[in-house]
Amino acid sequence: MLKKQAIRQQKIYLNKSSEPIVQKDEVILLSENWNENEEFLFRKLLKQGGSANIQGTHFRVAVQEKMYKLKDM
Repeated sequence: MLKKQAIRQQKIYLNKSSEPIVQKDEVILLSENWNENEEFLFRKLLKQGGSANIQGTHFRVAVQEKMYKLKDM
């Protein structure tokens, strides 16, 4: 099961909607029924972005690029 900490600055779109979800709780409730492979896939989406179907629900994750300090470049 996912925790709120897993979802940080990503924008998550459910079922091909044009508006991102506002509450993390929606995804957390859906994740309660996922098996290990589905949870692993979603965690990978959170890191890399992309889209996938998990148990009939379409997820699209847009990852915001990190802001680097000038000295880190």
